Amino acid sequence: MEARVFPLTCTALPLSPASSSSSHGRLWPSPFKPKHAPKTVLRKSKEEPLLEGLPKEYYDDEWQARQREKTKELHQRRQEEDEEEERKVEEYREIGMRLKGYPEEDVRKARKLISSFIRAAEEVEEKIEEAAEKGELTELVLMVIWNRLDLARRDEEKDVIRSLDLLYRRVEAEILKREATPAMRLLNDLLNMHDGYDGEGWLKECKKRMVDTFPREDPFSILVPEGFDIDKHQGPLRLPLEADDVLLRVDFVREVDALLQEVKAEQNEVQNAQGLDAESIASRLKQQEKQRAIRLVEAVLDLAINLKW
Repeated sequence: MEARVFPLTCTALPLSPASSSSSHGRLWPSPFKPKHAPKTVLRKSKEEPLLEGLPKEYYDDEWQARQREKTKELHQRRQEEDEEEERKVEEYREIGMRLKGYPEEDVRKARKLISSFIRAAEEVEEKIEEAAEKGELTELVLMVIWNRLDLARRDEEKDVIRSLDLLYRRVEAEILKREATPAMRLLNDLLNMHDGYDGEGWLKECKKRMVDTFPREDPFSILVPEGFDIDKHQGPLRLPLEADDVLLRVDFVREVDALLQEVKAEQNEVQNAQGLDAESIASRLKQQEKQRAIRLVEAVLDLAINLKW
């Protein structure tokens, strides 16, 4: 039996890239193939694709320029804030260094005294006068009050500023009163007698106080001492020794006139603020208050010049 050989023929199947990739994709899924391919949209210039999730303005040159300008302004503002903070810290350090030259014990006593003034509330006037009589009101006390006032101003504590400012003025006035000459003490007392309304009644009270304070200057009182009986020609002929605290009218007139000239010269140098902000209004009110005080002092001076017993 003759064996027949049948040639094995294979017909090549055409493989296209699409069929190949699809069959391989179905049979052997690649782990590196993303589930969602990124969408790319070409720019109008067809140079750079837009990434998904970013605004279109990101690729706008003008928008980017504005963003860079905003960033620059932000950095500048932060730098200014840092500089302001550093300046405040330096100011606080300077305030704290003001008292370094004073003994710690004296500073502690001054702070304790000021705390007692603050707690005294309505009785603060009596407390201040009592401290002045004991000699406790010094430059250090004023310095401690000023330091607290300075800190309150930097922290913008309006109520504290007002209270400390009044306390500083009152303590300063008491110190000046104790250190003032008899003429300035009398002037201060006369001004404090004014109630702000009755000018004529105030002038009458001032005249009475002057008559009681100044020694008589008429020729008879000078030639005939106190206690001498002119009818019997009996009594001491020796003039009494002048006391250290005797205030002559001429000395009072001279000191008050010098004070007025000095104050008026300062007022002429100050320019009145014309703005409507709080600082300008406060400055104008302060100048008006000074002008009223000057008019009162002028009235006192005129009364002393023309005083008759």
